Amino acid sequence: MGKKVKSKKRDKRYRFSQPRKKFCRFCADTEYDINYKDPQVLKYFLTEGGKITPRRLSGNCALHQRKLATAVKRARMIGILPFTINNKR
Repeated sequence: MGKKVKSKKRDKRYRFSQPRKKFCRFCADTEYDINYKDPQVLKYFLTEGGKITPRRLSGNCALHQRKLATAVKRARMIGILPFTINNKR
């Protein structure tokens, strides 16, 4: 029975550092408020196509993600935010 030799490719995969833990900015800073009348805060959580970013990407907690989704939907109904963004060439 021969010795097992680790390949160099496998070692390179595990050299990457762990990504930083995302945090809910609304829990961390109580000065931030989720309000449907404030499009500057809401635009940060929208993709280029106008979709709401998911929790795993934005880092929001479940409570604030629900409040954020409700606020974005209200802003869309009133006309503050667009439903979709048309980038036709």
